[in-house]
Amino acid sequence: MPKAVIYYNPSCSKSRESLAILKEKGLDIEEVRYLDTPPSRETLAELCQMMNLKPRDIIRSGEALFKELGLTASDDKTDSEWLDLLVSNPQLIERPIVRVGDKATMGRPPENILKIC
Repeated sequence: MPKAVIYYNPSCSKSRESLAILKEKGLDIEEVRYLDTPPSRETLAELCQMMNLKPRDIIRSGEALFKELGLTASDDKTDSEWLDLLVSNPQLIERPIVRVGDKATMGRPPENILKIC
């Protein structure tokens, strides 16, 4: 059975629901509290590729920090620049992200996880 990795924030309800789904499936789970242990630039790039998303697609633009940094939804940054921003500011990473084997998905809604387990 493949190992599941969940990048999550335990204070987030969607993160907790996603973790519960993984536990119900009986998977071996590695829990990564991404605010305490941010994923590397390479890991974020790999997760984006696996989800067929751009780094901009996994940014929490509703966070106060997003506005504090002077960012807008229409910013014309490269994927590399967005990745650098996410690594420097992990609180901007959309959560949770779940990887099972060679597949990954965003746990929004948590039921998305069922597609990769």
